[in-house]
Amino acid sequence: MAAPTSEGGAPPEQGERGPRVKGKHRKEKPWDHEGINHWEVKPFSKEENAAGLLEESSFATLFPKYREKYLREVWPAVTRALKEHGIGCELNLVEGSMSVRTTRKTFDPYIIIKARDVIKLLSRSVPAPQALKVLQDDVQCDIIKIGGIVRNKEKFTRRRQRLIGPNGATLKALELLTGCYILVQGNTVAAMGDWKGLKQVRRVVEDCIKNIHPVYHIKTLMIKRELAKDPALATENWDRFLPKFKKKNIKQKKKERQEKKPYTPFPPPQPLSKVDQMLESGEYFLSKEQRAAQARSKKDEAQAEKGRERKRQREAGFVAPKEDDEARRKAGAPAEETALDVAASLKKKLKKSKKATA
Repeated sequence: MAAPTSEGGAPPEQGERGPRVKGKHRKEKPWDHEGINHWEVKPFSKEENAAGLLEESSFATLFPKYREKYLREVWPAVTRALKEHGIGCELNLVEGSMSVRTTRKTFDPYIIIKARDVIKLLSRSVPAPQALKVLQDDVQCDIIKIGGIVRNKEKFTRRRQRLIGPNGATLKALELLTGCYILVQGNTVAAMGDWKGLKQVRRVVEDCIKNIHPVYHIKTLMIKRELAKDPALATENWDRFLPKFKKKNIKQKKKERQEKKPYTPFPPPQPLSKVDQMLESGEYFLSKEQRAAQARSKKDEAQAEKGRERKRQREAGFVAPKEDDEARRKAGAPAEETALDVAASLKKKLKKSKKATA
């Protein structure tokens, strides 16, 4: 075998390495081209695994008490649907559990995982006809746990309601944009659809519980949907078209600092007892009759004071308000006449009457 030569044609010296070539072990793959859809799941036929499975696999899950009545009604339909794929199932009402297992007729090795997803969705309040769609090859499911993200129960309830929206409008918009079925139930969110849609749903749900409003994600998804329709933008970066939302740090009102009282090592003085108060006022040395008379006189005095106050309030409505002379002058009304003004006006009237008679 001939020794490798360098660029000049002479063989490299012993111990000297040649230039490193990136991806030198990568081989061409003529069977892999852009026309292939890597997300497509090819159907698995019975002929591909005629011998069946060697070992039995099983899964079980618990369900809440309130789902017992519904599961009992739909279980025959679930059994029939799973039997078509060679899966056995059992509903245990004593333990409150559902279980699925492979049988001798099972030929698809992945169908047991799909059956496990079916019982998980049934336990999370997904209707049986919808849950059985997971058995299809192009439908996947994801159960998102949202209970442990927020500690405060009120905040959690408010944010979960924000995800649903008024009359379920936000949830419906997410379903249309992602192409997934979404159900919010308790501390979990169940989603069904393709892998791409499930990834988007998980991001929106987790961000909503972390106090990022779903409307921002909905806007971004709507823009991406419009951009995907244009074949010219298929290979370009879409970051320049997507909105960039900035988080606003709103200043919170500072709490008023309470000034600390001067420290005193001595405890507060003991409050006076009822006997001590009576001794101070001298009431302790009075007889029962004198105490009763004193209490009666205090009561009568308080009632009389209340009566006088009520009378003052009633009479206050009949007292005319005082008018200001300056205000009356501005309004064109004559000011209050004094006694001298009245006398002068009377004299003028008398003189006029005398002249008229003469």
